[in-house]
Amino acid sequence: MMKVAVPPEMFEWACTRAGAEAHGLVTRFARLEAWRKGTAQPTLKQLEDFARATHAPIGYFFLPSPPEERLPIPDCRTPGNARLNRPSPDLLDTLSICLQRQEWYRDHCRLLGEPPLPFVGSARLDDDCVQLADRIRTTLGFDLEARRRIPTWTDALRRFIELADEAGILVMVNGVVGSNNRRKLDPAEFRGFSLSDPFAPLVFLNGSDSKAAQMFTLAHELAHLWYGQSALTDAGTTDDAISDMEVRCNRVAAELLVPMEALRLEYRPTHPLQDEAARLARLFKVSPLVVLRRIADAGGLTRAQFLGATETELERLATLRHTSGGGGDFYATTTARCGKRFARAVVSSTWEGRASFTEATRLLGFRNMNTLRELGVSLGVLT
Repeated sequence: MMKVAVPPEMFEWACTRAGAEAHGLVTRFARLEAWRKGTAQPTLKQLEDFARATHAPIGYFFLPSPPEERLPIPDCRTPGNARLNRPSPDLLDTLSICLQRQEWYRDHCRLLGEPPLPFVGSARLDDDCVQLADRIRTTLGFDLEARRRIPTWTDALRRFIELADEAGILVMVNGVVGSNNRRKLDPAEFRGFSLSDPFAPLVFLNGSDSKAAQMFTLAHELAHLWYGQSALTDAGTTDDAISDMEVRCNRVAAELLVPMEALRLEYRPTHPLQDEAARLARLFKVSPLVVLRRIADAGGLTRAQFLGATETELERLATLRHTSGGGGDFYATTTARCGKRFARAVVSSTWEGRASFTEATRLLGFRNMNTLRELGVSLGVLT
């Protein structure tokens, strides 16, 4: 059979790029070591299989040397992130999917004559963080008392997402790449990102992260949209070794979720710190890490005490297993992954003849036309 000439370093690049997933490649591709050394070449079918296994575009293998893959948005993750300089295929593919959806929705809005959203890019760098948090809260209708009455973090996060969606923001929550449940996203690589646009502002939350952590990530990414900035983040509650913009977005997010005035009314400094952090976390529907930060912001903890309590809480969280992304109601899962606003727009455009069925199923991540109709029924777009 005809062999394909591929530079040996391209196989090394693909294996390194695939990371942990590359461990089983030698077993799956018996001649991989020979390909790496340049003593043998694959057939086109073998190359296609290898590209699929490493999640690498097959066209890259015909380049003379490995490409330098750059993130399409600013990388605001902390320097402590082990993958800071080499984004995984899962992250790159997730960004690509979201950028395609954003482009489609932007064109959709312009076709319908929708006006730009006034809050995107409305904040200035010298705006007071407390006032900015209040503006975001007002725009979304994110009522603190209503949130307190919500029974669980999951319900609170769902409501937070609904409010952002109703304000015109595309919010997509997914723990895997697209609809591929075998490609789970790693929250240690990134927790979320924002794609700023006056017509189609988009926030992506890593669904493999905990619900409480997703609350803070969503608040953080919303701040980025108000500043008019796209960013990839790992949205933590400490301000160590991060940019001034990330510090500012963290402060806005913390104030949005746990207003200082409300914290001062509720905090009981005479009670054990971890117990109090857990109680306030349940009250505000946030992570105890956020509560610890706010107690420190209020002057209730020294920096050393805050860092020690944060480390203790992180160790506790590390012992808990979190699963997400698979199972449950298919249509609810699809809507969460694509975003309700986006899914409704795609379905309605398809039935009104502005989008093709092929385009719709590509954007939504499935192929069946009956599934598209049932999704429309579940969203209230079709009857």
